[in-house]
Amino acid sequence: MTGNRSYIRAIVIDCRDPERLAVFWSRLLGSTIASRTGPYVWLTTRGDGPVLGFQRVDEPTPGKNRTHVDLAFPDPVAERERIEALGGRWLEQYAGGGFLVMADPEGNEFCVIPQGSVGLDSQGRANYLDG
Repeated sequence: MTGNRSYIRAIVIDCRDPERLAVFWSRLLGSTIASRTGPYVWLTTRGDGPVLGFQRVDEPTPGKNRTHVDLAFPDPVAERERIEALGGRWLEQYAGGGFLVMADPEGNEFCVIPQGSVGLDSQGRANYLDG
């Protein structure tokens, strides 16, 4: 990007163990660890998207994330099993919204959605897990 336009250069996840989370996310996304600098571990980028990094902090995740990422996969239901095998977990408390909400090993939340459009009802609930 050039000129005065701003863009998202990186998404950084605060965590207690950046190495552990970088390994989890690199396996989940089919990426590799690109570098380590001070308290940061960075993944390689694909395309022109933002870099994903992990920053060591002393504090644990305090509660529900106010920001999360949506990861698109051909079969979200099948992906849940793979995520759990990598050390992630399903967050059942969000099941009523119709989204597959998962957490990484430190509790950072993310949604697993189908590729393409996601149909929503008038309340914002999805239905791609219904069958």
